[in-house]
Amino acid sequence: MTEQITGALFQQMVLHGAAAITAQKQAINDLNVFPVPDGDTGTNMSMTIATAVAELRKASPAALDQAASVTASALLRGARGNSGVILSLLFRGLSKGLKGMEAAGAAAFAAAMQEGVSAAYKAVMKPAEGTVLTVSRLAAKEAVDAAAGETDVEKVLEAAIAKGQETLAQTTDMNPVLKKAGVVDAGGKGYLLILEGMLAAVRGEPLPEVAEEPAKTQEKADFEALSAEEITFAFDTVFIVRKQNAGVDLTPLRAYLDSIGDSLVIGEDDEAFKVHVHTNIPGEALTEAQKYGTLELAKIENMRTQAEDLAAGRHVQSTDDLDAVEAALESDGGHAVAPPEKKYGFLAVCAGAGLEAVFKDLGADGVVSGGQTMNPSTESILAGVDAVPAETVFVLPNNGNIIMAAQQCGALTEKNVVVIPTKTVPQGITAMMNVDFEAPDAGSLAGAMTDSLSTVTTVQITYAARDSDFDGFDIKVGDYLALEEGKLFGTDTSLDTLLSRLAERALEKSASFISLYFGEDVLEEEAQRAGALFEAACPNAEVAVLSGGQPVYYYIISME
Repeated sequence: MTEQITGALFQQMVLHGAAAITAQKQAINDLNVFPVPDGDTGTNMSMTIATAVAELRKASPAALDQAASVTASALLRGARGNSGVILSLLFRGLSKGLKGMEAAGAAAFAAAMQEGVSAAYKAVMKPAEGTVLTVSRLAAKEAVDAAAGETDVEKVLEAAIAKGQETLAQTTDMNPVLKKAGVVDAGGKGYLLILEGMLAAVRGEPLPEVAEEPAKTQEKADFEALSAEEITFAFDTVFIVRKQNAGVDLTPLRAYLDSIGDSLVIGEDDEAFKVHVHTNIPGEALTEAQKYGTLELAKIENMRTQAEDLAAGRHVQSTDDLDAVEAALESDGGHAVAPPEKKYGFLAVCAGAGLEAVFKDLGADGVVSGGQTMNPSTESILAGVDAVPAETVFVLPNNGNIIMAAQQCGALTEKNVVVIPTKTVPQGITAMMNVDFEAPDAGSLAGAMTDSLSTVTTVQITYAARDSDFDGFDIKVGDYLALEEGKLFGTDTSLDTLLSRLAERALEKSASFISLYFGEDVLEEEAQRAGALFEAACPNAEVAVLSGGQPVYYYIISME
């Protein structure tokens, strides 16, 4: 029977909790589908609590409040991902509830658990039920109820875990995403593993050796049932800011970050705050946060590409891979930097000899090969930038997943880099057609190029790689898919039928200029027939059929 939790026991509880989730981190990863299917919840939670283990082993505090404070501070700075930040908040509130205590009985510890839940709920802008929040809330409530008539910490934790397991089983029906994938919430499962490890420490069990166990087949999420397109905000963004003063009010920052993304969680102490947010503009999130202090550390990962890799069974790249990437880049020996011979230069990203020729004909100094499914690295784009003999280099990424990589180049070169946020090849071509090579300054030129993007509509035709149900469309493998501005326009088993519908769409939009860039798998005579469909449907429009030579897309169509 254990009636008091001391600092030394709490340290062992954290160590046991860390070992428990580390042993099962891949099993948790395999359940991870909400809020996005990026398969990293187990990794994030285990690495988050590992930071506390390292700090506790250094300090070995005797008093409970000191042990809890060391744990909470370490978790705040070491938190990774949405689940890691929430875990840090649960321990931050726990630490607050234990403040001033040399040791705590069952009732005090249960009350502190509830304090942790309150801290987590306050920090999450839009709490979702059927998550770790639900599991931790009901587990903590059960702990409080049990402690009302029980002084044994072991019994109270057992009651909390039993209620948590009952709640975890219900999460599948609480959340549509979990139900679709047929799994329980990954974060909730991870939290209960930590509690179970903590209970093992209270029972006096030896610290287990960590040996990861694979998830059971039936417990693994069906990642293929989930689409990367279902991810509204692409970039998982986590960063730490040292406060400019202890009393800084983060309410305006919360409101701003909530307006540009979701899954927002902010944890803080007197010295710093840590933000987790999913957004499409991570750079702007970092810039805004620096109004409140000094940026210390940031991690940004593309969840769409991670989801695609998971569904395809590929290795999921994360910031953990950066050391290896950096080493590989350093071994390449760098690249030459062209001295500036003119004021402005232009670099485009595209795939296909025909598209490359179009950009060069319009005045692009260089082209980096890349596009959908083969995004170039920042280093590849940087090499292209440095090869352009100009003071200011305008970069046209021509793909939404490449914009951020291009934006990193500015800090890596002495050249002035201006990234025009082109998300498609037609947008890039339109931007180049609106270049004033004699513009008085880079700002006005960038403004004119960016403003021109809204004048063009992009349609891309590709094929379905697997059966799926998306946006109300029942898609079968091999179907032709038409995407208008990145959204599914329609599907069909006949490419000609889909092209005819798109020609009618061009008429609806009163397009005056229509360009069809046909891909590497399309014969020229087939492309000319496609052009004839548009000419028949839009007799007043100028229709051009050009070889793009691009992979993936049968046609890239520009409507202006």
